[in-house]
Amino acid sequence: MGGAPVVVTGATGLVGSALVTRLRAEGRALRLVSRSPRRIADGPGVEAVGWDGISLAGEALDGAGAVVHLAGESIFGGLPTRARRERIWSSRIDSTKALVERLRELPPGRRPGRLVCASAVGFYGDRGEEELTDASPPGTGFLADLCVAWEAEARRAAELGVRVAHLRFGVVLSHAGGALAALARVFGLGLGGRIGDGRQWFSWIHLDDVVGLAHRALDDIDFTGAFAAVAPAPVRNVDFTRELAHALHRPALLPAPAFAVRLALGELAGELLGSRRVRPARAQALGHRFAHPELPSALAAELG
Repeated sequence: MGGAPVVVTGATGLVGSALVTRLRAEGRALRLVSRSPRRIADGPGVEAVGWDGISLAGEALDGAGAVVHLAGESIFGGLPTRARRERIWSSRIDSTKALVERLRELPPGRRPGRLVCASAVGFYGDRGEEELTDASPPGTGFLADLCVAWEAEARRAAELGVRVAHLRFGVVLSHAGGALAALARVFGLGLGGRIGDGRQWFSWIHLDDVVGLAHRALDDIDFTGAFAAVAPAPVRNVDFTRELAHALHRPALLPAPAFAVRLALGELAGELLGSRRVRPARAQALGHRFAHPELPSALAAELG
């Protein structure tokens, strides 16, 4: 176990735990930050750090080589009450602001040199048929505003000489949790179907490829700025529905009408009904290879 440790917030979440598994296998020293530090398995070179989800002690960052900031309350983890929207905002914006302030308080020689911060394709808002890349401007809506503010807070670390990379995650596909696990349960009961008219574009990424991009962002100096962390082949919602039903050998006969989605999710409904046709142009230009560039491969890996 050698080198300065990598600090990972959200270390027990879906993406965090998968990234930690890879970093541990490489023998990296780690400081793993979680609101449930007892869930972190002990091991050589691994230090568990507790926090409240917002403010991280400066000691957790002191002398680290890099930070991967993945913490944030689930967007679809409950009813979209005002209090929940405020928690979603605070868990990302306030936590990132506090993290950068802790970096600022450290002596320059003790600051981590790299910050890899999560973001999301919600940055783009609802864009219909428009083809989007890392360079496309932001859209409108709750998630777009959230992501713009999130990235702005992380970008302030660059003023301290820290290399900053933003990974705009698409919908992460994994049987272990997140959207795919929830959808698989619904489809397994024969209750699945398209959302709205099904023509909206759906930008997704397999968990292995999220980990691959985060790993490369840690070590590759060309990974600076915003990157669309999506597979190269977005699909329409109706096509995603068909492929998921096929992978599970189940029907997809019960669409969720747009009015029902709006009734259930309020202003967050646009995050399911909105269309985002995003391509990972910068990652591809840097020669990054995706383990699962096509949806059938990704679903077979998780559900086959």
